[in-house]
Amino acid sequence: MKPTVTAIIQARMNSTRLPGKAMMDLAGKPMLRHVFERVLAVAGVDRAVLATCDSGENVKIIDLARSMGIPVFIGSEDNVLERFHRAAQEFGGDYILRVTGDNPFTDPGFAAKTIEIALSARADLCYLSNLPLGTGAGIIRKSALDAAYLHSDEPYQFEHVSPYIKEHPEIFKIITREIELANPFTSLRLTVDTPEDYELASIIYRNLYKGAPFPFSEVVKFLEQKPGLARINARIDQRSMTHSSIRCNTA
Repeated sequence: MKPTVTAIIQARMNSTRLPGKAMMDLAGKPMLRHVFERVLAVAGVDRAVLATCDSGENVKIIDLARSMGIPVFIGSEDNVLERFHRAAQEFGGDYILRVTGDNPFTDPGFAAKTIEIALSARADLCYLSNLPLGTGAGIIRKSALDAAYLHSDEPYQFEHVSPYIKEHPEIFKIITREIELANPFTSLRLTVDTPEDYELASIIYRNLYKGAPFPFSEVVKFLEQKPGLARINARIDQRSMTHSSIRCNTA
């Protein structure tokens, strides 16, 4: 029997760097709706779930998810690993595709390829390593997620989802696969975490979105015509954002 895949989308409204970004407009729709649309377009995903935390301001994203037929898990505000683990426990799935709500350029093709590789190799953790920030998605075997939740004992291991797994390659089968990618913009940043990120995303969506998810290849073609756009958020240092508060974190 083919393993089942549950996509868990991690999102919140109370971002410290760009408050309310999940519902900010991109081509006439909330950003998070685009993320949902892209996840639902991934071949190999059996179900999609929103994982958020218990805060009144998250009502908007909860209502959005339910309006699209996406079930919602409301979990710990401080413990992201626990929230993911419990969401996976409730909704099932042999593998968990992890997507964050600030990535409206998550590419369905890249995600489907990651799923294909992981299932074929029976990996515990799998991701593509050479993709622009914000375009890929990692996949975790449910049993590895359970082990990470059971054995993690450092605060930073609860801030994200996979640190414990990555730190124990002797226990887990971790596959990192590079794929051939035509991308002349080697430092391209396609996540939305700052006003500059949102400015670039808005321009791209305004020009490319025609009612359905567009692939990364179209983004490259567009930027090749207007290469100066890629410099809008080029000075953002992602490393300075990796140690943010664990409070309902989406990183």
